[in-house]
Amino acid sequence: MGWNLAKNSINVGIIGFGTVGTGTARILIDNAEIIRRRLGAPVILKKISDLDIKRDRGITLGGVKLTTDAKELINDPDIDIVVELIGGYKPAKEFILEALRKRKHVVTANKALLAVHGEEIYAEAEKAGVTVGFEASVAGGIPILASIRSGLAANNIKSIYGIVNGTCNYILTLMTNEGRKFDEVLKEAQAKGYAEADPTFDIEGIDSAHKLAVLTMLAYGTPVKFDDIYTEGISKITPLDIDFAKELGYKIKLLAITKMVNGEVEARVHPTMLPEEYPIAEVDGVFNALSVVGDAVGSTMFYGRGAGDMPTGSAVVGDIIDIGRDILSGSMHRSPMTAFRDRSLLKIRRMDDITSCYYLRFSVLDRPGVLSRVSGVLGKNNISIASVIQKGRGAAEAVPLVMMSHEAVERDVRRALEEINTMDCVAGPTMVIRVEEGKQG
Repeated sequence: MGWNLAKNSINVGIIGFGTVGTGTARILIDNAEIIRRRLGAPVILKKISDLDIKRDRGITLGGVKLTTDAKELINDPDIDIVVELIGGYKPAKEFILEALRKRKHVVTANKALLAVHGEEIYAEAEKAGVTVGFEASVAGGIPILASIRSGLAANNIKSIYGIVNGTCNYILTLMTNEGRKFDEVLKEAQAKGYAEADPTFDIEGIDSAHKLAVLTMLAYGTPVKFDDIYTEGISKITPLDIDFAKELGYKIKLLAITKMVNGEVEARVHPTMLPEEYPIAEVDGVFNALSVVGDAVGSTMFYGRGAGDMPTGSAVVGDIIDIGRDILSGSMHRSPMTAFRDRSLLKIRRMDDITSCYYLRFSVLDRPGVLSRVSGVLGKNNISIASVIQKGRGAAEAVPLVMMSHEAVERDVRRALEEINTMDCVAGPTMVIRVEEGKQG
């Protein structure tokens, strides 16, 4: 099909006038001319829907109509692209599906919705012959999804390691640099607006797992159930573990990890010890970073702001322009939403089956023979020790005993710790942090 001469503009409606909605509107208005030049036609912001249309967002909207009724926006026959920026599952899912059924293209930043209901949404878009753009759902302004879908399309993706939650990275950075406790730093992050009043989704790794579901789906062309992603947060990390990590030459980061191993896909989120010289280990504060390793390209690194009104708005508008190009050229679905025309149902590897190196911090009574007893149980379960740190000789109370393992199977580690944690010389549960030694860029 040739250029659509009947279309002289791309008309957009935004549902959700919060932080990201405001940033998106600002970019569409302030950068209207450069957008027109890149696209070949203007993008017109026609309507914005929000429950609160009275609050001043600091933008001159001109002729943009504000409404509290999202259905009015969805039903407007002049609107080509509906942008959903309210987040959550309901009513976002209903709004998106209704827009798709009315053959409107959709752009969303809603990683939680895509992680849980993405397959239904992609299928509805295919059925209607329209597109869902979701670049803004992962890593804010970093164009990671477009890179996987297009720029790295020639590669078998070996692995992706990502810092995809700025709240957790900010907390771990302050704990590392200033030796402060988790609870104290979390309160500071909340005061500065880096963490929500209820930070559970961030600190327990749920937000990162939502994003990993999207990344894994694009990297390997397989549907990924959110419930199949092993998820562990950072709330149990202590300054003691960070100090031991430093002593051993590592940093602790919350990583979203996906990789292909023997035809199975690993997808997991957990605190991870990385050699401090790795580029991704040096990413601090609220920034995000992703290391993508392909068989042809080798290691690549993506870095930038993973949240905020303008970075995320940048990704939203990028999708609007992309879809606008397809509308004007009459070439819908030239690039598949899910990155693969021929998708496969690959097995998601069980966490028990993964292999990793491990940091193990035992709290033990300072008695003769404790080290040999603990080591004996580990050895019995096929876990080889690479190094040992003992502190507090002669102390009356429990002392830390730290061991770094060679590569071991998760199942064996869990079985060994079940036995060790019941020993009379062990004063509390063992702290476990997985260690990634593979090349990451």
